[in-house]
Amino acid sequence: MVNAHSHAFQIELRGAGERPSAPGDDERSRGPGGPGGRAAVRDDFWTWRTEMYRLASRHDPGSMRAIGERTYGVMSRSGYGAVGEFHYVHHRPDGRPYENPNAIAIAIAEAARSQRLEITLLPAAYNRAGPGLPPTQGQLRFCDPDVDTFLERVEQLRSWASGRAGVRVGVAAHSVRAVPASWIESIAAYAERHGLVRHVHAGEQRRELDQCLEEHGCTPIELLDRCGFLGPRTSVIHGIHVSDHEIGLIAASDTIVVACPTTEGNLGDGYQPALRYRDAGVRYAIGSDSQVRIDPFEELRELEAGARRERQTRHAMLAADPDLWRTTVEAGRASLGLTGPMPEIELDLDHPDLAGIAAADLRYALATCASAGVVKSSAAVVKQGR
Repeated sequence: MVNAHSHAFQIELRGAGERPSAPGDDERSRGPGGPGGRAAVRDDFWTWRTEMYRLASRHDPGSMRAIGERTYGVMSRSGYGAVGEFHYVHHRPDGRPYENPNAIAIAIAEAARSQRLEITLLPAAYNRAGPGLPPTQGQLRFCDPDVDTFLERVEQLRSWASGRAGVRVGVAAHSVRAVPASWIESIAAYAERHGLVRHVHAGEQRRELDQCLEEHGCTPIELLDRCGFLGPRTSVIHGIHVSDHEIGLIAASDTIVVACPTTEGNLGDGYQPALRYRDAGVRYAIGSDSQVRIDPFEELRELEAGARRERQTRHAMLAADPDLWRTTVEAGRASLGLTGPMPEIELDLDHPDLAGIAAADLRYALATCASAGVVKSSAAVVKQGR
C-alpha cells in the first residue's frame, strides 16, 4: 500500500492528543454551560492543532530524523511500501532558516530510506494564520515571507534529491487558509512546468469553508479550480465537506482524493462522501496523516465501513470494485508520482485474521477483516511485471 499523506512527527501526539484542552489553550472552543453553570470546553480540530504546534516547536533536524525512523519503521512493517511526507516544519522555532534551509526535510527523507520506504517529499507552503492574519508564534517555523523564497527552497531540495534512489520531491500548498490565492497559482504553475505532483489540504473543516467564502466568495475546491491547481497530478487531502458541484470539478480534472479515515475520525472531521466520489469516478488513495493508527488495512476498512454507513447499504466501495486494495495502491502511486514495478507484501495466511479464508475471497478480506498483523514482510519484495 502507498501512504499518500503523512506527518511523521505527529506520532508523538498519540494519547497526549486526547487530553481535554486546558484553560489558556489557543483557539479553544467553549460549549454551553454545564452543571453548576461552568462553561464546557469542547475539544475539536482547532484545540488539537494547538497541541500539535507545541509538539512541533520541540523538534530539530536530529530529533526529526529519530522520530521519522520510528514512524517509518512501523509503516514498513505494517504493509506500506511508500510514503508521501507532507512536510511543513521547515525552520527554527523562531522562523529563522537553518544553515541548510532543507535540513529537516533531508533528515526525514533519510529516515524513510533507512526503513526501506520510498518517499515523496511534499514541502508545503505556509504564510499566514488565516485571511488577513499574521502567523501565530506556533506557526513561525512553517512560514516563508513570499512564494519565491518557498519555491527556491523546493528547487534546492529537488537538486539534493536528484539521483538519490527512492527519493522524489513534489510540492504542496498547506491549505487555502495558510496561503493567499496568488501563492496557489504560483505553486500550481511551478508544478506544471516541472511535471511535479502537488498536494493540498482542503474540505477538512467547516470553518475552513466559511473563511474561504468570506475571503474569496467561493469554496476551497472552487478556489483551487480557479487557480489552476486541480489536475491529474493533484491530490486533495480529506475533501470531506464538498458539494456535488465540487465533486464534479474534482472528477472533471482527474484530481485524486486522499482519505485518512482513522485521523478524520479521531479529529471529528466527518465522514468521507465515498460513494458520491465513487459515482463520479474520482480516484481514491489513503494516508495515515496524524499516525493515530499506522495500518493500511484499517484505513481501507474504515473507508469501506464509512461508505456503507453513508447509504446504509453493504453495496459500497468493495462491491463495486473487488480489487479495492490494488485500485487504492494505483491511485496512491499516481498521487506520489511513483513509477516502475510495484512492491509486494507477503501475508501470513495462517494469521487469525486470515485463517480459513478461501484464496478467491482474500481480496475481500484485505478490505474488511485483515490488519497489519498479517504482514510477514513488505517494502523489499518486488516482482517485475506485476
